[in-house]
Amino acid sequence: MEIEAIKSLAVAGTIVLGAIFPVVSIGWIGSAALKAIGRNPEAASKVQTMAILAIAFAEAIAIYALVIALIIKFVA
Repeated sequence: MEIEAIKSLAVAGTIVLGAIFPVVSIGWIGSAALKAIGRNPEAASKVQTMAILAIAFAEAIAIYALVIALIIKFVA
């Protein structure tokens, strides 16, 4: 296999894996937050704040995967 083809496959794999897991995590966090708010509506502001923070951390993983993919593409 040619080196450029291997690099392209590595970049595609990094993006795919780096996007799938944060998407699943964000869905799970959102579902759990909505269930918690449904059980206790008075705590909605606290739950919402924590859910947004957790979603931001999960999204950061996708950004790290993008950075790694760009490093593989242009440096390696």
